[in-house]
Amino acid sequence: MSTHPVSKPSAKKPTVVLVLQGGGALGAYHIGAYQALAEHGLHPNWVCGISSGAINAAVIAGNLPEERSAQLHGLWQSISRPDVVPIAFPQWRWLYNMASNASALLFGQPNFFTPRPINPFLVLRAAPPLVSFYDTTPMRSTLQSFANFELINSKATRLSLGATNIATGELEFFDNADQLITPEHVLASGSLPPGFAATQIGRELYWDGGCVSNTPLDAVIDAPHHPHLVVFMIDLWNATGAAPHNMYEVLWRAKQIQYASRTAHYIDAVATKVNLRHALGLLKAAGAAAVAAAPDNFEARRVDIVHVIYSPGPNQFPNSDAEFSRASLAERSACGYRDLQAAIAAQPWLQDLPPHLGALVHRVQEQRVTTLPEPNLHSMSDAANGAVQKEPILGESNADGTAMVNDKPHSPIPRQARVRRRPRPAQTPTPSKPE
Repeated sequence: MSTHPVSKPSAKKPTVVLVLQGGGALGAYHIGAYQALAEHGLHPNWVCGISSGAINAAVIAGNLPEERSAQLHGLWQSISRPDVVPIAFPQWRWLYNMASNASALLFGQPNFFTPRPINPFLVLRAAPPLVSFYDTTPMRSTLQSFANFELINSKATRLSLGATNIATGELEFFDNADQLITPEHVLASGSLPPGFAATQIGRELYWDGGCVSNTPLDAVIDAPHHPHLVVFMIDLWNATGAAPHNMYEVLWRAKQIQYASRTAHYIDAVATKVNLRHALGLLKAAGAAAVAAAPDNFEARRVDIVHVIYSPGPNQFPNSDAEFSRASLAERSACGYRDLQAAIAAQPWLQDLPPHLGALVHRVQEQRVTTLPEPNLHSMSDAANGAVQKEPILGESNADGTAMVNDKPHSPIPRQARVRRRPRPAQTPTPSKPE
């Protein structure tokens, strides 16, 4: 198999992959992000999602390109309530958001989830699909209204949904390339305990994929026959932020760091994996004896990971990911639109790639686009002992595309989560038709 270096983007149109992270109500950011892509004709060939990202991914794959933005907006409108009163003063916004969250916790969200009549702590034993605080049955009908599962299973757009197998503790992917996708597969990806109960698929029970990994890159990075992958990784959790000054800010900041740090490290690990394969191919092509026995089944490819990070506004609190006011949903969508517009203006995936690399990571945050230094193989102990040296960032752009220069240290690489693709079932139920 060919292992020639890739130094320039392929002359052919790249495979566009949209990877949507979970984050509850923060997932409204995906609405604007997708709208920006669609306006520039960057319709994804492949959509991957976990949790709320799985819901949005199903709507994207389950509609024609010209209908997707409207259907995404419609779904989020359907699972939210109209704002009761206009917010006259900005200082009231935080209290308004708190009240919106309290309403969701007490009464659920329309067309999404409802509280169970009996507190689950008072139930000593019940079937696993009933052990939770809320019932997500309404979301099944909502999915059928906004996503055409016949279109999903026609494989016009590839769809991969990550869920955690409760029995094995491993992340599995439901993929329309291998099996029929039903609303239950989407619900399984978003069954976050203890709020939502496990979802049964066949004989297996599943929880939210975010229990293992909130970043479903595994589903795409090993797929063959894609010489140039442009992966838009939409990250709903921001690792950077100001020091907290009260307990609400402490809890929110801690939640952001807990989710975001794993994502950045994992993206680094994935890019490093691609680069190691590329280096191995170069060595084999050069006839290096040391790698003569290594596998020869790696394709020459280029991978550009566009890591888009949502930076929320100042009115956040610990349960912002369960706050569904329409004012907040609109703000998140608008932020996603601005950030993706900046990424598209810069088009970092079109820059030349150093011949010794197969992958680059381009970070987009607050409308600034930065191409990071190449991933490294330093351990955390190396970093602690000062062995990790700063490397220059290859380039940085503002929203208008003007170039900048900067430098910063790079992140160490964590152990990757184990992932297993769910095998094709012998018999698969016919997917429900949308109402």
